[in-house]
Amino acid sequence: MADSPNKGAFQADIPADAVLDALRSVERVKGGEASAEPPAAPGEGAEVAIEPQGQAAGEDQATERERSLEAQLELSQEKARETLERLKDTHDRYVRAVADLENYKKRAQKERDEVLRYGNEKLLKDLFPVVDGLDRALAAVPEADRGAATPAPDPLLKGVRLVRASLEQALARHGVTSFDALGQAFDPARHEALLQVPTAEEAPGTVVMQHARGFLLHERLVRPAMVGVAAPPQAEPPRAEVEGEAAPGGGAADGKTRTDGGEG
Repeated sequence: MADSPNKGAFQADIPADAVLDALRSVERVKGGEASAEPPAAPGEGAEVAIEPQGQAAGEDQATERERSLEAQLELSQEKARETLERLKDTHDRYVRAVADLENYKKRAQKERDEVLRYGNEKLLKDLFPVVDGLDRALAAVPEADRGAATPAPDPLLKGVRLVRASLEQALARHGVTSFDALGQAFDPARHEALLQVPTAEEAPGTVVMQHARGFLLHERLVRPAMVGVAAPPQAEPPRAEVEGEAAPGGGAADGKTRTDGGEG
């Protein structure tokens, strides 16, 4: 079979109406392109008018962002100040609490020491009259029997001395010491005056009599010394004239003028 001159071509039955519609569409498109204005060249008014609007919008956005950042920064600073104030207040309360705790510990330790040192004060005070009784018993012994050179001391006297010495040693182990006041100036902080002794042998205010010794507990006065204090002697009143004896000057002894008609 010989090759056909229209080899590779194809035929289609296209309606005439469709061909006409296609031709009209092409003509409309060409007519629109011809009537349209050519695009504006770079640098002309259209593009120049658009650029400032975009720049202003960008500046507005930047300003708005800066304001937002400033507001956030101010808020953060305010919160930081509040947090700092709370921290300072917490720190002050903590420091005060620590100081109060230290003061409490010191007070508790001081009270504990006071109890240990002076807790038995009441019991010791009850023993002081016993010491006073032994002192008075020894003071009642004649002076000749008190000396250590006595060949054969009284066994009772020796026993009283031993008891008093033992009692004083027991008191000393608990911090009790005694003191005498004879011959010292009266001190209201350490002595209790029971009476005044008129005398010219000692200066007024000097302790000339001791009824009981004073006692200290760890340098604290627990009982003052009971003493008698010297006072200036009183002047003797003038001796009264015997009733009926003539007074100097011929008057009556009572110093009254006679009323029996006689002259005074």
